[in-house]
Amino acid sequence: MMVELAIGDAYGAGFEYAPAAFVARHNTVTGYLRHPTHAGIEPGSYTDDTQMTLAIAELLVGAAEWTPLVLADKFVEVFHRDPRVGYAVGFHAFLRSVSSGREFLDRIRPDSDKSGAAMRVAPVGLLPSVADVRHHAAAQARVTHDTPAGVASAEAAALAVHYCHHGLGPLNGVAKWISDQLGADWTRPWQGKVGPKGAMSVRAALTALTKATTMSDLLRLCVAYTGDVDTVATIALAAAAHSAEVTDDLPAALHDDLENGPYGREYLQTLNARLLP
Repeated sequence: MMVELAIGDAYGAGFEYAPAAFVARHNTVTGYLRHPTHAGIEPGSYTDDTQMTLAIAELLVGAAEWTPLVLADKFVEVFHRDPRVGYAVGFHAFLRSVSSGREFLDRIRPDSDKSGAAMRVAPVGLLPSVADVRHHAAAQARVTHDTPAGVASAEAAALAVHYCHHGLGPLNGVAKWISDQLGADWTRPWQGKVGPKGAMSVRAALTALTKATTMSDLLRLCVAYTGDVDTVATIALAAAAHSAEVTDDLPAALHDDLENGPYGREYLQTLNARLLP
């Protein structure tokens, strides 16, 4: 799962909010592409979606206490040990300016309904019960996205992984099952460009999951929406990696050319093995 979601993030980073014509012409899922305007992100490099997911995954494998301070400390740690672009401009500046979880919590305005809490939550879906998943997903969301929509989108993204990992039903039933758990409708298909709100990315990912039977098709569908497509792909590929209905046919180039520094492909593979029972 960790490698697949990073591939989705890194591939999608080449297309995030790019012109529709550029996406239509280059979305071939054959290799990584440099973004037409965001020249600072090297092809094959992941962004904030994966880096913040690392924070969540490391806390889970370390059986850390799931408190706002512990979560904030980890968010600060993973950023400062491996500073990178790809974050929203304001949040990137905020992370650069804080040096501890306490300072993070003292200064953050956790009133966002955007996608940050949903993009990083996938490892929580591996927990054994729906109650565990919802508790952990909501707790990490409230650190930065303490709004009803911010929390709900994080819970929905985590539950998608949970549903697939535990084989709770056919893939085309995932949105209905999530709706039943959360008491809100997540089944309405997404169409068109994906904006910055968390519910948009999650709904787009759930819609793509119902249409694809291979990982390559899923990645192509996620990016074809245009807009915040790296987040859509991160959420969708994390869930699909645990579905027996989705064939992993991602080309070798996407695996081999994924960044492989200290926290790159091999580290993701090792961490993934520690996450799984």
